[in-house]
Amino acid sequence: MSAVAIEEDDRTRSAAGDRGLITVFGGTGFLGRRIVRHLLDHGFRVRIASRHPERVGSAFRPDAGSETTTVDIRDETAVPAALFGASGAVNAVSLYVERGGVTFDAVHVEAAARVARIARANGVERLIHVSGIGADPASSSPYIASRGSGEIAVRESFPGAILIRPAVMFGPDDAFLRAVGRLLRILPVYPMFGWGETKLQPVYVEDVAEGIARVLSGTGGSVASYEFAGARVYTYKELVRTVADRIGARPRLVPVPFALWRILALGPSSSPALL
Repeated sequence: MSAVAIEEDDRTRSAAGDRGLITVFGGTGFLGRRIVRHLLDHGFRVRIASRHPERVGSAFRPDAGSETTTVDIRDETAVPAALFGASGAVNAVSLYVERGGVTFDAVHVEAAARVARIARANGVERLIHVSGIGADPASSSPYIASRGSGEIAVRESFPGAILIRPAVMFGPDDAFLRAVGRLLRILPVYPMFGWGETKLQPVYVEDVAEGIARVLSGTGGSVASYEFAGARVYTYKELVRTVADRIGARPRLVPVPFALWRILALGPSSSPALL
């Protein structure tokens, strides 16, 4: 084989990834598809496991080291195939709205534990479980409580699992700031949950994805959990006013119960964010 051919072969292996195969559950979601891209950039091969693999689209070339598979992590029979041959796995599946019998506990606790248990049984060496800052099984919020219970269930099934707890994430197509901006544009009076004093530390979704890729690459040593947050802490009122200034809106901010604000923010066209 000529030197040129050897060099081209080395480049092909590098592009396809020679650091092992990582299965990313929820790999077509808001965070998941970024995780996939950053893992590829770090030289991993990636299996994109999702209920909607068609959403991958043209984001990744067939020769870029990625493959897709249809998986619902609530299905006991589908998870093992998605993990076959993988040295690592990331569970980035999330649910933001309970609807149609799909509950927070079913996704964040039962399904998360299933992925962890099967990953361990299949010899997966590293498991990353994406949760959220403030996850607490004792919380009065069903969503936050399920995140906390999910962390416990994952650690019981896969003791070495690494927990990733991002703050609210923003990016070009995020659900949170997009909902805020949409309401600011159409409402002269903005329904603001509570008194607007809740503190948020938004983090850029690409930074979270890069952080996860570095954890799997072994950069920075072995830590049981990571919390990812942005550089600035906002009160919710400050964040809303910042968004309003950016889009040229001048709404009147009116406190409302959180449950009502959530209904308004989601709107009738929203669907369960199970990815």
